[in-house]
Amino acid sequence: MIQFNIHDYRGLIMKTFRITLIVLLFTVLAFPQSGETLEKYHFEFETDSIEIRIGESKEIKIKLLDENGKLAQNQFYVFGQRKALSVSPRISDSTGIATVTLKAHKPGRLSLSTQTITVKREDRIRANLIVNVPSPPLDRIVFNQKPSKLYSGTSTPLSVEVFDEADLNRSELNVKLTSSNKDVAEFDIFGNLETKKTGRTTISAIVEEIIESFKIRVVKNPTRKVTLSIDREEIRTGDVLTLNAKALNRSGRTIDDVPITYSYLGQADYGEFALPAAGLVTDDGRFVAETAGLYTVIASSNGYSAQKTIKVVPRDVKKQVKLVGHGLISDVLTGDLWVWAGVDKHEGKDFAVTGTWGSNGEAYFWDVTNPDSMIIIDTVTVDARTVNDVKVSEDGRVAVITREGASNRKNGFVVLDVTDPYNVKITAEYNDDMTGGVHNVFIYENHVYAVNNGRKYDIINIDDPSNPFRVGVYELDTPGHSIHDVWIENGIAYSSNWSDGVVAVDIGGMKFDETDRSNSQFNPLLAKAGQGSPSNPVKLASMGDPTGRNHAAFPFLSKSTGNFYIIAGDENFPWGVLATKGQPSNPRGGYHFLNFTDPDNPKEEALYEVPEAGSHNLWVFGDILIAGNYQGGLRVVDISGELLGDIYKQGREIGHYLPYHKEGKIPNAPMVWGAQPYKDYIFFADMNSGLYCIQLVDGQPSGRRIPG
Repeated sequence: MIQFNIHDYRGLIMKTFRITLIVLLFTVLAFPQSGETLEKYHFEFETDSIEIRIGESKEIKIKLLDENGKLAQNQFYVFGQRKALSVSPRISDSTGIATVTLKAHKPGRLSLSTQTITVKREDRIRANLIVNVPSPPLDRIVFNQKPSKLYSGTSTPLSVEVFDEADLNRSELNVKLTSSNKDVAEFDIFGNLETKKTGRTTISAIVEEIIESFKIRVVKNPTRKVTLSIDREEIRTGDVLTLNAKALNRSGRTIDDVPITYSYLGQADYGEFALPAAGLVTDDGRFVAETAGLYTVIASSNGYSAQKTIKVVPRDVKKQVKLVGHGLISDVLTGDLWVWAGVDKHEGKDFAVTGTWGSNGEAYFWDVTNPDSMIIIDTVTVDARTVNDVKVSEDGRVAVITREGASNRKNGFVVLDVTDPYNVKITAEYNDDMTGGVHNVFIYENHVYAVNNGRKYDIINIDDPSNPFRVGVYELDTPGHSIHDVWIENGIAYSSNWSDGVVAVDIGGMKFDETDRSNSQFNPLLAKAGQGSPSNPVKLASMGDPTGRNHAAFPFLSKSTGNFYIIAGDENFPWGVLATKGQPSNPRGGYHFLNFTDPDNPKEEALYEVPEAGSHNLWVFGDILIAGNYQGGLRVVDISGELLGDIYKQGREIGHYLPYHKEGKIPNAPMVWGAQPYKDYIFFADMNSGLYCIQLVDGQPSGRRIPG
C-alpha cells in the first residue's frame, strides 16, 4: 500500500503553490496571535440586566473596550437566543460599538451574547447579558380532541395545550386532568382516560385559574371478537410488518371506532435468557424486530384478543470493507472532500479536493485515478484559518472553497478554475457582507449557495466565474435563528437550521403535473414547487428540531417504497471541540429519518445513531446511507424498505471502517468527516489522517482496518 505524507512529498507533488496574503497594519481586534493579552479586552453593556415583555422591543448599547477603556476599533457579533430572543443588527460597527434592538418572543431568563471576530476560534472573547422576560398571564386551555362518546373497557389518551395572552404554547406547565365520575372513567398518571362502565362524566383540565371542560358519554362496548391477519410469517430484522386487526360485534360486523391495543412477546434465537427479544409495535399496528427469534404479536380490545406467531431472521446485509488507498495528511486537520471526473485533456481521469480546518487556509487537489496510489498534485492557499467546505460544479470546471478566519475578516469563498487540476487557478474571490465567514456551500446550475455568518445562505451567480454577483438570499424570520448546511437536488434547497430543523426551499424546482408523476419515484415537494428561483426562494416545507442540534439535511427518495424522507443529522459536542487543543473530541449525534411523503404533516419515523459516537456529514445513493460518524468511523447502512424505530439495532449496517493511524494529527483517533460514493468506491475524509478510499466486497464481516 502506497502512502503519501504531505511533509515528505510536498516539494515534489505541488506544481504550484499560491498564497493570497494580505499584510495588515493591525491584526484582527489588534490581538496578538498567541492570545497572551486577550484579557485586556472586555465587553461593556450599558446595564447589568434588562427586563422586557413578550412582543416588546428595547434598545441597548454594547461596547468592546481595551484595558484603557477605549473602543477596540473592530467589529463583533451579537447573538439572540434561538426561538426566544431576536436582535438587530447582529454585528457592531467598525469602531467596536453596537446599538441593538431586542425583541422577546418567549418568557424566561434569556441571554444576549456577544463574541469577538478573531482569526483563531480559541482567541474569541465572549460575554452575556441576562434578559428577564416575565411570563404573560394564561389565556386558555385547548383539548386536542373532545370525544363525545367512548366505549367501556377502553383507554384513550387525552392531551391538552395551554396558551397565554401572547398566544404562546406553555408546554412547561403541568395540567391537572380530572373526571367528575370516577366510577365511569378515571385518568391514570400518564393522562390516559380509562373507561370502566356505561354512564356520563365531565372531563376537566385545570392549570392555575384556567379551567376547560367537556362531557363524555360512555357506552357499552359491543366487541365480542378480535381478528388479526398478517401478510408474512417470516421477516428480517428491520422489516416492518403491518398488523391488520379488526374488532367484531356479536353479529360479526366490524366496529371501526373501537380502539385496538397492540403488543408482542418474543424469544430471541440465542435463548430465552441470553439475548432480549427486542422490537417495537406502534399504536397503529406496525411491528419491527431488532433481534432474530420467534415473536407473538397480539391485538386486544375489550378483553378479547387475537395473536399470530412470526419468525424473524437476521437481516444479513453485511459486507467486507476493503481499504483501497490512503493519502496521509498529518500536519493539519482535514475538512470536507469532493470527487469528480476530469474534463478536456484530463478526460478519463478522476480527481479530488480536500479542505483544511483550523490551519493555514489550504485546499489540496488529488489525482485519484488510481485510488490505491492517490497523490496531491496541487495546493491552493488563501487567507483563512479554515477551508471548511469544497465543492466542484457538475461539469467539472469550477470549484468553490470556503473561507473562515481570514486575517482581514474578508472571508466568503473563492472561485477556482479546476479544468486542469494540476494547475488550479484562482478565478475570483467573493466576500461581500460575509465578515463572519462561509462554512458551507453548494454549486447548482451556475449559482453558489453560500451559508453566510451561520444565519442565512446567499445565492451568488457564477455564470461568469470571474465576476460573481449576489442575486438572492434566504433567511428565516424566527428569533435567534441559525443555519449550518445546505444541499440542493432538483431545484429544491434543503437546509439544516439547528433549532428550526430542516427547511425545504424552492429555488427553481420543476412543478410536476400529476400525469407525469411516478407513484414509486416522486418527490412530493415537487408538486408544491414551481414558484421559486435563485432570486426568489420560496419555502415549501419544514420540521423543527426541539433539541436544537440539526446540523445536516439530505433528501432521500426510497427506491423500494416510494416514501420521501429528509434525513436530519444532529451534532453535539458535550465536552467541547477538543481537537482545537490537540486532543480527541467526543461528540454525539445521529441521523433522524423525517417522513415528508405528506409535506404538510412530516413525522419522524426512524433513527440511526451509533452509541458513544457523533454524526457529521452523510450521503445517500440508492437505498444505502453512507455516513461520517466522527470517532465512530465511516458507516454504510441499508435503508431499504419501510423505516421504523432504531435502525442501528436492526442489523442494517452493511459495513464500517475505523481509520486508526499512528501518524495521524492526533494519533490513533478516528474522526471521519464525510464521505462520497464515486464509481465503485467510497471516498471519505478523516480529520486526523487525510483522504481514504474503500470498497465494499462480499465476504467476511467488516470492521477495523489499520492502514500501513
